[in-house]
Formats: sequence, structure tokens, C-alpha cells
Amino acid sequence: MDIASRQTTNSDVETEVVAPWVPRAEYPRPQFARADWLCLNGEWEFEIDRKGLRKPAHFEGRSLDSAIMVPFAPESELSGVGIQDFLETVWYRRAVDIPVAWEGMRVLLHFQACDHDTTVWANGREVGRHRGGFTPFEFDITDAINDDGPVIILVRAQDEHGVPQARGKQSDRSENYEAYYTRTTGIWQTVWLEPVEATRLSRPRITPNLYEGEFRVEVPLIGPTEGVELEVVLRDSGAEIARRTIRPGSGSVADLILPIPADRRRSWSPAEPHLYDIDFVLRAQGRVIDRASSYAGLRSIAIDGKRMLLNGEPLFQRLVLDQGWYPDGLMTAPTEADLIRDIELAQDAGFNGARLHQKVFEERFLYHADRLGYLVWGEFADWGARVSGKQTPTPSFVAQWVEVLERDYSHPAIVGWCPLNETFEPLTDEITVLDDVTHAMYRVTKAIDTYRPVVDASGYSHRVDGADVYDSHNYEQDPVTFAQEMDGLADGKPYVNTAPDGTVWSVPYRGQPYFCSEFGGIWWSTTDGPGTESWGYGDAPRTTEEWYQRADGLFSALLSDPGMFGYCFTQLTDVFQEKNGVFTFDRRPKFDLARIRAIQNRPAAIELGSPVLHLSSTEPSD
Repeated sequence: MDIASRQTTNSDVETEVVAPWVPRAEYPRPQFARADWLCLNGEWEFEIDRKGLRKPAHFEGRSLDSAIMVPFAPESELSGVGIQDFLETVWYRRAVDIPVAWEGMRVLLHFQACDHDTTVWANGREVGRHRGGFTPFEFDITDAINDDGPVIILVRAQDEHGVPQARGKQSDRSENYEAYYTRTTGIWQTVWLEPVEATRLSRPRITPNLYEGEFRVEVPLIGPTEGVELEVVLRDSGAEIARRTIRPGSGSVADLILPIPADRRRSWSPAEPHLYDIDFVLRAQGRVIDRASSYAGLRSIAIDGKRMLLNGEPLFQRLVLDQGWYPDGLMTAPTEADLIRDIELAQDAGFNGARLHQKVFEERFLYHADRLGYLVWGEFADWGARVSGKQTPTPSFVAQWVEVLERDYSHPAIVGWCPLNETFEPLTDEITVLDDVTHAMYRVTKAIDTYRPVVDASGYSHRVDGADVYDSHNYEQDPVTFAQEMDGLADGKPYVNTAPDGTVWSVPYRGQPYFCSEFGGIWWSTTDGPGTESWGYGDAPRTTEEWYQRADGLFSALLSDPGMFGYCFTQLTDVFQEKNGVFTFDRRPKFDLARIRAIQNRPAAIELGSPVLHLSSTEPSD
């Protein structure tokens, strides 16, 4: 069936064609939600600009030469385009009727993600430009709106190749290979409109304080604030439990505390992911000028020696590496149900969380992680910095990472940050671009978020001496050898990644919490054998039973280590040629999930220590 439309049938009536189907039509910003909005997903005009030389005037008076289904990237099957060449410049166009009820309001055009350098025109007027392929941005198009017709939105997305750019797992070759997958160009998350007043709310920052039983809420305000009053209401299961009103005056941020009555205090955890609702109402001279809703979880994250504590108790983090790719949608989940299913599949296999690997996942994934009690390490998609054998991340990496932190700060499921992954460069006396950017991304993370732990670079080139967390990646496949290599943590000499020739990549380990943030990766496929393009780490097991025995030995080595606070197993699903998932690429289980769950759910050594209770979630990590 054509994805642009769906049909409804009834046994008593003839098949009837209904309104065009709008893909991914759910609200895209669930932790800062306004009631009034317009989803612009669906069919747009589309054109590939092979030479990248066209200007907006080129498209005046004619339609673009093809169509695309937004929000799916043109390389994907679901886009209706399916061209997987290097697409360095693509154009989109759509006519949009602005609702009559929005008259007199400012109209914001939102892009949840567009890869990589995006310029937007409305009715021929340039309204904004954004660089970065993984974070949301918005432009005010109000002044371009005419009274006598629709707004013509024109979008140019440029995705230059062969230069340092945050791409994540997108292939730098014409084909997929090893751990690199089909590229994503242009729009790949929801596009939408919303009406707002000139003075309005901006995204709140919500910080839980478990020890005091309260939330600190910081609400940035946009526009003139004279005579403005902000009312914030905290609700638990629909019942109001706290209300605060503040007059911010000339300040641009309203800062307040929402106390939770003692009998309504319920902490957020994987076992009980309790969420509170928060309503925001902004008034001017008694008139409501903005209204939004949010939610929050009451939980603490702290470091105690080598232990990571959630709500004052050690919780071993049984994480799985999640790439977030789909056969027909690439980086875009085909449906809302696909996001939910990936979390539930991981939980069915005994994992209590994930490293969201080399991709900034869409915010609705985090919403479901929040409500399902799924721990998350947020990561930046920094791969793509290596060009001509040299790693040279640009200042844009830092700017884009700040946008990630601002978007995701308030999600209770996020328990740690990973700005960089597997950077590798010899540690020398010379200060390199990689050194500067690693320090900048770590320091800016600590400045924005003072209470979550941060690893400066996952695996390989640790550059920040005394960073919150130290980790390693170890894909040794022999369980005995793996256990021996990982055995030095108790003596303060853990496994540290080095170059094959022994070159040192990292600053020394300083006794901080440590975990093996990538291991496993066992190649297993019932359809691919030696000599095929599929791959995993090491030699494939000969039988399913051998897979279980290998996995059991690898898991056991980490679970039994009293200094290990967690692990991350590679990986949740196969992805194209990479056949080392617990599930196939189309999410079919490859193994007995109950058996994997039983292997993982034995008590971890670090969980057997005494708890340290009543730690504040706002307390910075040491």
C-alpha cells in the first residue's frame, strides 16, 4: 500500500479512501507540550541538487521534480525516494495554510532534526539557518506570512562529505561497511508549526532533589516580562499537590521550588518509574498568554567510591548498545510503536538501560524511557571527525552538544552523559584539536548539568584527568582471556584501551567509577557464514549453545567484579551487515530471551554492598 494514504474497510460498505496518512504524527516535544500545533509531516515536493549550485530563484514558478514522504530521509525506503548516493544538497517545498485561529500570534516553524546544514525560506524570505544533523531548531516565520494565501516553505539541506562533521554511524563510502550504515540526508524527524505570543515560555529545566523531596524548576521567558505572572502546578496522578506563583519582573528566568508533600513522595526507578505532571501558565494583566505541560521524575544520581547510586542505592547498570536504526526508516523509527518495542525488547532480555550509541535519539524515545523505567546514557554522534587519518572535531561539535544537553536535561531516564566515543590519538605533550574539544565538551557538560556523571570519551582516548567516570571497550571473545584482562580493577589497574602497538591513548585511571561500556559483539547469523559481508567480533560460535556459553562467561566476568558498576553489551539488534545483535534487524529474537535474562539478572557484586541513603540528586559528582 502507498504510504501516502491508507484505506479503511467495513464489511458492509465499499472501501473508502480517507484523508492522507500523516506519518509520525504524534506530538514531538512531550516534555514541553502546548495544546495548539500543526504537524507538517507527509508529502513534500523534493529535488536533488547534484552540483549544489541552485538558488531559491531557480524554483520560482515550477514544482520540484519529485516528491518525498517527510520525515523519512531520501535514502530510506519509507521516503518514497530510496536513493543512496552521496546527496550533498537536497531541496524541499510545501505550501502550508496557517489556521485562521492563529491570527495575531507569532508562528514558529520547528524541525526536530535535519542533516546537516539547513537554510529555510518562507514566501521567498530567508528565515533562518542551522548547522547540525541531530538537534531541533526553530524559526519565526510570522513576518513572511501573507494574508491572501498559504506560506510557501522552501528548505535546503546541505550535507558535505569529506570534511569533519558529526555523522554518527553514517558511511563515508558509497556502500555500507563494518559498523557504518546507510547515510541520512536532510529532514529525518518531524516538522511542525505552533502559534505563540511575543512573550512566552521557553523550555523549563527541572532538577529533582530526592533528599528534600522537591523539584527545582527554572523557566526561561522570551519577550518583555513587565507585568507577567507565572503559575506552576505540580500534580500526582491528576491531584494537585503543589502550586507556586512568581512574578519574574525584568529577569529572563523564573526560578522556583515545588515541594512534594511527604505522603506523596515516590521516587523514579526502573522498578517503579513514577512520574509527576507539571503545568505552566503564563499571564499578563490577568490574561493567559501561554500554557504548557511537562513531567518529571524524583530520583537522585550520585557517586560513592566506585559505585554509582540511584536513589541512594547501588544499582548495577545492565546496559545494551542501541544504534537506533531501522531497515526501512534508517535513523527514523517507522512508527511510535517501534520506539516502544525497542525498549521492551531490551527489558525482555534482562537489560535495564542502554547507551544510545552514536545518535541523538528523538525525544519521544526518551519519553518512553522515562515512563517505562529504562536507564539511558545520552551520547553525541561524534563519528565523522576523522578525515585523512587525523581526528579534527570542529567547534560545531561543542555547539551541537550544548543543544543536546538543553533538550534532554530534564529527562529522568538519563543517568549519564557521553560526549565522545572511541576517539583515538596518541597521548603526547602536544595539545591537539582533539584534546581541546574533549576538554570543552566535558567541561560544558559539567557546567550545564552539575549532578549527572560524565565520561569524557567512551573507550580509547580519555583526556580529562579525574573525569567522573572511566571506561573501556573490550571485544575479546574468549571468556577466560576476557576475565583475565578485566581482572585488575580491584588493584587500581583496570583494563585500559591502548593502540595495537602499545601506544598510550589515555590519561591514567584515578580510582573513579569504572565500567566496560562495550563488550560482547558476538557474531551470530543463521543466514550468513564465513566469506559473506556480514560480520561481528571474533569467530562465530558453531552452535547456539556455544553462543550462550560465551555470553555467560563474558557477562559473569563483569557481574562478579566488586569494582564494576555496570556494563554495556553490544548490541540490541543486527544493523545491516553487522550481525551481532540479540535480535535481527527486523527485531526478531535470535536467542532464548529468558535464558539471556537469567544470565544477567544474577546479583552483581557491587550491588551487595551496603546502601548509602538520602543523597541529594542536585549534589555535583566528585
